[in-house]
Amino acid sequence: MEIIIGADHAGFSLKEGVKKILAGMNIKIMDVGTQSDESVDYPDFGSRVAEKISAGEFKKGILICGSGVGMSIVANKFPGVRAALSLDIETAQLSRMHNDANILVLAGRRTDIETAEKIVKVWLETHFEGGRHKRRLDKIKNIEFEISGSKL
Repeated sequence: MEIIIGADHAGFSLKEGVKKILAGMNIKIMDVGTQSDESVDYPDFGSRVAEKISAGEFKKGILICGSGVGMSIVANKFPGVRAALSLDIETAQLSRMHNDANILVLAGRRTDIETAEKIVKVWLETHFEGGRHKRRLDKIKNIEFEISGSKL
């Protein structure tokens, strides 16, 4: 498995910790930045990850900013992206089971590394349930098509 990961300055420290967690799980990582805690604009990094997920180049990604909200907004602009802000294990699990989330969004200013490790592991280990949830995701795909005119 390979994960694409990106963060802004407020998520930089947590991103570096999450990369160590992923490496410990023998997961390859593509880090698209940022590479320090100097102020940057989160849309630049959120779009790098979301674009690769949307294009099918990666199946899963992780984004981190201060609150997680900005990265969620940016990522969910891209067709086929289902980015889910997860501040706890249950939300991470449900985002995979019910929403087939393909980008996990973390809050760098609200999530400690121990909690992030639990969230990341549950998110990666949880499978999509399908069934009635697939029907709902198909409706989202139809909305994306109606808005953008591009079929996924």
